[in-house]
Amino acid sequence: MDTKNIIIEICCGSYEDVLEAKKAGAHRVELNSALFLGGLTPSLGNLRLCKKNIPGIEVFPMIRPRPAGFAYSEFEYETMIEDAKLFLENGADGVVFGFLNSDGTVDEKRTGEFVKIIDSFKKASIFHRAFDVTPEPFNALNTLIKCGVTRLLTSGQARSAPEGIELIKKLVKHAGDKIEILPGAGIKSANVRNLVNYTGVTQVHFSAAEQKPESSVANNRSIYFGGALYPREDLIEVTSSQKIADVINAI
Repeated sequence: MDTKNIIIEICCGSYEDVLEAKKAGAHRVELNSALFLGGLTPSLGNLRLCKKNIPGIEVFPMIRPRPAGFAYSEFEYETMIEDAKLFLENGADGVVFGFLNSDGTVDEKRTGEFVKIIDSFKKASIFHRAFDVTPEPFNALNTLIKCGVTRLLTSGQARSAPEGIELIKKLVKHAGDKIEILPGAGIKSANVRNLVNYTGVTQVHFSAAEQKPESSVANNRSIYFGGALYPREDLIEVTSSQKIADVINAI
């Protein structure tokens, strides 16, 4: 399969990550902070630097004000609207978001409102993997289509896209040309070709992360700045252009 026909999207956690993604040949990025937590809203400064200094790559910031689930308070929702507008006003090519009701179904009202805001900027709306915990995936997909969402990021309601390959294939067929299906989670050079060929997707999303030492905390290893999980303070995750290139070559 011609690599030029497959859109490569990288999950990035910083301006520097986006530089690496562009260097490796990625077409677009999802820009986050706190990838350890599944990705939270990044800083506006990261977006502005990406749009100023990295031409030729689309940047889609994540709008997610906190970790855990996706049923947000009114205060959180107000914040998400404000963040989305700021990103779109500063050149984002669209935004990534997800709204669920307390029962796990798609929050049609908030999703529709968000899409209208994004459409007013003539940009793309991407519903993220909140979809993967919805109880009825095809009902959820129909709701997203009804709301006018541009693209759905999904692992096929499994821990990884290769494990969710059967549902992803069905979602692609069900979606037709009404919404794009973007598989993500667990995609690597060893499995990407089979995923693309079997499901018929035209785009893939993956993180290509590797760890890099950060020695400034070595003087006192009894101190932790995170929560009970105690993330490694002496390692940071960065994007590996080589891992991206490996996936592109595998396709």
